[in-house]
Amino acid sequence: MTTRITTTDRTATTATDRTATGAPHPSPPAGTTLPSPSTAATATDDTAIDAGTGTGSPSATAPAVPDRTEAAGTDVLETDVLEANAVDEAGTGGRRFRRAPRARRRGLAPGKRLPASRLIGPALFLALWAVASAAGQLDPGAIPAPWTVLKTTGHLWTDGTLPTDVLTSLERAGYGFAFGLTAGVLLALASGLSRVGEALIDGTVQLNRAIPTLGLIPLFILWLGIGETFKIAIIAIVVYIPIYLNLHSALSGIDHRFVELAEVQGLSRLRFVREIVIPGALPGFFVGLRLGVTGSWLSLVVLEQINATSGLGYMMFQAQNYGRTDIILVGLLIYGIFGLVSDSAVRLIERKVLSWRRTLSS
Repeated sequence: MTTRITTTDRTATTATDRTATGAPHPSPPAGTTLPSPSTAATATDDTAIDAGTGTGSPSATAPAVPDRTEAAGTDVLETDVLEANAVDEAGTGGRRFRRAPRARRRGLAPGKRLPASRLIGPALFLALWAVASAAGQLDPGAIPAPWTVLKTTGHLWTDGTLPTDVLTSLERAGYGFAFGLTAGVLLALASGLSRVGEALIDGTVQLNRAIPTLGLIPLFILWLGIGETFKIAIIAIVVYIPIYLNLHSALSGIDHRFVELAEVQGLSRLRFVREIVIPGALPGFFVGLRLGVTGSWLSLVVLEQINATSGLGYMMFQAQNYGRTDIILVGLLIYGIFGLVSDSAVRLIERKVLSWRRTLSS
């Protein structure tokens, strides 16, 4: 596109150049009116704008740089800054404007997850235990050194005593956890999705929660006998209560607007439960599941000391009679390892199932 320069613009430009170089001004032709300084300056600016931007009008103003990113609510991109600088150089006499650097906002999130972060605490505890034992700060009769406990574990495993006790404890905890998980989920669904079910179930569960579970042991022995049945029943009660409470709370906490949306969309009862209720209640369910897994191991310690012939609790009870604190520590460490491994497994399943959530832990 060509640039149009009028006679007045040439006169003003020539006058400006001669003034800058000190040359005398030629007399204007007769009948010619000199432009005023303001008119000359305006014409000069218009000419510069026309020459730099390529517009066809001498009175056109500098085009505004479209701010695409600010309209979208984000930061200015580097390409927009370069375009703005190019327009500034051509339209404002070479003056270049730089955008002030944005202040970096401080992150409020916890940050990236540390590798094997859940093992740092136990490893630090074992290190302090070993240092205190090596320095003679702990009584070997009350708290044996870690290497003594490790040596005792090797002897028990070689004798065949420890594998039998571990398998027996795992079997009891597994049966009790399976029954408790099933009962907790079914009761929570019946109570959380129906007013009639809530009236019949919730009060009874709350009453059962207020009664100490271990206090039911004498009554369950009279009902179910002294064998394995009452042990599994007690473990199931310890497991189902936290699962029921957390799942019922999650079901009751689902936003009612989702229910209205499902009614507008014409979803059936089954689709409503599958597509809205279950995804909304899964976070609470996993919290209850973690508490139930831990509760199964806690109750097992006590139950295996009552009329048992095998199991980790029985092994620890027998060691108490002979004053073998190293064997007691072996049983406690195995319980702790089982609890940590089971809790980590539930956490791993939770991260896989709820990978769509954006939380602080993720």
